[in-house]
Amino acid sequence: MNLGTAVAVSVSEDRMSAFIQLAEPDLAQSITKAGLVELLRANRVVYGIKDEALAAFAIQPLNYVTTPLLVAQGMAPIAGEDGYIDNLFSLESKAAKPKENEDGTVDYRELLKLNNASKGQLIAQRVLATKGTPGMAVTGEAIIAKDGKEARFKQGKNVVIDAEKMKMYAVIDGLVTQTEKGKLNVFPVYEVNGDVDYHIGNIDFIGTVVVRGNVLSGFRIKAAGDIRITGGVEGAELEAEGSIDIASGIFAGNKGHVKAGVDVKSSFMQEANVFAGQNVVVSQSILHSNVRAGNSVICKGSKGLIVGGSIQAGEMIQARTVGNPMSTATSLEVGVAPELRSELQQLRAAIKQVMENLDKSEKALYLLDQMALAGTLTPDKMELRTKLLSTKRTGTEELAGMKDRVWEIESSLEDIERAKVEIIGTVYSGTKVVIGRYTRFIKDATTRVAFQLQGGEITLSSNF
Repeated sequence: MNLGTAVAVSVSEDRMSAFIQLAEPDLAQSITKAGLVELLRANRVVYGIKDEALAAFAIQPLNYVTTPLLVAQGMAPIAGEDGYIDNLFSLESKAAKPKENEDGTVDYRELLKLNNASKGQLIAQRVLATKGTPGMAVTGEAIIAKDGKEARFKQGKNVVIDAEKMKMYAVIDGLVTQTEKGKLNVFPVYEVNGDVDYHIGNIDFIGTVVVRGNVLSGFRIKAAGDIRITGGVEGAELEAEGSIDIASGIFAGNKGHVKAGVDVKSSFMQEANVFAGQNVVVSQSILHSNVRAGNSVICKGSKGLIVGGSIQAGEMIQARTVGNPMSTATSLEVGVAPELRSELQQLRAAIKQVMENLDKSEKALYLLDQMALAGTLTPDKMELRTKLLSTKRTGTEELAGMKDRVWEIESSLEDIERAKVEIIGTVYSGTKVVIGRYTRFIKDATTRVAFQLQGGEITLSSNF
């Protein structure tokens, strides 16, 4: 019997579902599951057929006079996933959180983590889109799936993309930044438009740092390039492999330090600790500060004043005025690299300590030797004697090495013919001039004078 009269078949518009419904209740007894399968096939329904639903319909067809029964379900297509750019640096703008230390305390200065990238470093990579998975209609027809959309790099400045267009690299050392329209850039300069305070935190950058404000006490800036401050610096720590330029000066209160691999320039320095691989240039004054420069310290602007503290330079110190009428102690030292002079001081202190330890060992060994001669040396004393002999031998070798190094440094102090201190204006009493290993104390105020080593003594001259 043809069930087409007894049972109505309907297919959804998207061809994803097929339904059957009893059309002629009087013919219900003639319905079988096999007949229903043939009926569906005749209506081109061949995929996703639900056997249990057909069986239920065949058993109780009268249940489906008014309610159609779902007897076939297609498989929906699965769209492919879109490709994307995997940025290897976090470029999201998040509220800065302070660093929590191991002991539970919080350092509110450790807020900022810059996206530093080195030249040649991978900064982003492209993840390919995936293909879609086709679906199947109940009529057996494939339903095309949408493939994922490929992502494309948005190339900014100082970045390069490989030939396969799969990876992006930094061309220079710098800061990875996302700008308008999602472009990735690497900038060699990091700028702070304001003060370095608790809103910014410490800075550690692979390029040059520019601060358009002040650097407050307790904060730190480290830069592989230069540091430029348009304001002033308090008791902070500034370290640059290049140069440091401070427009409004340093007022440190004997806290923190400023260290540059090349030059340090500032309008003034007060109670500051400053170290430069080459030159320190100050336009106004250096007051009660510790300043060291591998080459020269220049302070000869309109004021050009150095008062108090210690100024050290490898070759030259130039100033307009040094000291004051109150004979404030001021030390000017040239003729040896500051780091060598510092090493020499440390060596002398270490030699003194080693000699004291050797003296103690000698005295203890003398007593133990006396006990050995008297035959009263116990096993534990014998062990102590062995240890002291080893300590003495090690200390003697260490002492000899340190003395050799001292001799090397002191020998270099002799080669200081070019070292010079030049005072354009007045140098006051209380000033100490050191050239190499020689020292001269200024007893009376003197104007326009240069100090230089000649014939084993520091001489004065006005010819410069």
